[in-house]
Amino acid sequence: MTFIDKDPATAIDLIKEGFETAGYICDRHIATSIYLSQKLDKPILVEGPPGVGKTELAKAASEILAAPLIRLQCYEGLDESKALYEWKYGKQLLYTQILKEKLGDLLEDAVGLEQSMEKLHQFGDNFYSESFLEARPLLQALKSEVKTVLLIDEIDKSDHEFEAYLLEILSDYQITVPEIGTIKAKTKPLVFLTSNNSREMSDALKRRCLHLYIPFPDASLERRIIQTRVPELEENLRNQLVSFVQQLRTQDLKKLPAVSETIDWARTLMLLHADKLEVDLVRNTLNMLLKFEEDIDNMHSEVPKFIAAARNERY
Repeated sequence: MTFIDKDPATAIDLIKEGFETAGYICDRHIATSIYLSQKLDKPILVEGPPGVGKTELAKAASEILAAPLIRLQCYEGLDESKALYEWKYGKQLLYTQILKEKLGDLLEDAVGLEQSMEKLHQFGDNFYSESFLEARPLLQALKSEVKTVLLIDEIDKSDHEFEAYLLEILSDYQITVPEIGTIKAKTKPLVFLTSNNSREMSDALKRRCLHLYIPFPDASLERRIIQTRVPELEENLRNQLVSFVQQLRTQDLKKLPAVSETIDWARTLMLLHADKLEVDLVRNTLNMLLKFEEDIDNMHSEVPKFIAAARNERY
């Protein structure tokens, strides 16, 4: 970001404006975290409920930076061969075959075992070299000639062992390949790690990152988000649907509706040419907000009350 070198207040304002231009409505807390991440060269660990915009934050950063987004989706059992690198075994076998075929020519003037070994040592050991290394997302980000945005998505889904592979990258922007040595980043990426808090991250990982928690937005911020993402939605309906969703989030539900689901619901109401919330309309589209049948059944009786409150009417 070219404005990082400006005074902090100006830089944070410009970051906030840049994200809004990219369609991501963020508050000053988020903009400050981005600024500090760049100034301190530290990754950002973004935590919060699913669907509040953690992944979208990295995507928006990629857009305003005009930097390639490299994404690593984490899952249980993820290891270094899928995240860091693996060897191109097929090419290594071909190299071995070629070396075997040429070995006679290389050693034809050598006399005895000792001279043959000396002759062999004159040739580099190319079997384990970068030419046979298949870069996976983490190594791709380190080897990139241009600045990238590295998104390590849903790190909480990976195993504790995988976190250990990340520590060197997160602290020094480098990895160590035992057969080759240390590979340092050519250009330090902007690193985002996201977590839905399904498990606790290790202290070692947290120490290496700036911590950013994104909660569900308040009504004012959510209205701005909907206005940005679904600008065609009429203001009165936008206010009503945000009020309805905010009330849902106060209930004891298995899964609270996320911002992404509020956006989907707004688009659904647009498609149905709605101009205000109606009981039948809401009940028929409640599955856009709630993802468990138990939650939908429990909220059916609450719909009239929530609609009345959203319209500022007595119920």
